[in-house]
Amino acid sequence: QVQLVESGGGLVQTGESLRLSCAASGRTFGRSAVGWFRQVPENAREFVATISWGATSTFYADSVKGRFTISRDRAKNTVYLQMNDLKPEDTGVYYCAARETSMDNYIYNSAKSYRAWGQGTQVTVSS
Repeated sequence: QVQLVESGGGLVQTGESLRLSCAASGRTFGRSAVGWFRQVPENAREFVATISWGATSTFYADSVKGRFTISRDRAKNTVYLQMNDLKPEDTGVYYCAARETSMDNYIYNSAKSYRAWGQGTQVTVSS
């Protein structure tokens, strides 16, 4: 069973940057695709970015493309989300999620595809 812990959230101003981390424990994390999602109250979780376990495939939501970068450090069992040029609409609780896959290039952009979730970290961007 994979366990995930997010960190790195905070309060920033428009245009600033943050780097979120998703630290994992569990022996299957190395063969898991990872996704980042965000949620604001009364809304469903929104897909942000995903990376395959081999880091050969990534995919982003249109709203963050060109500003956010997802990466992973296999030695540290950690996935990162570098967020640049933040906007007020990026505000929300950010969650990472993992799903074991058979192929190193598989990625998923649906929350329903993931099996393990972290507790979330709050990101607030003020205007």
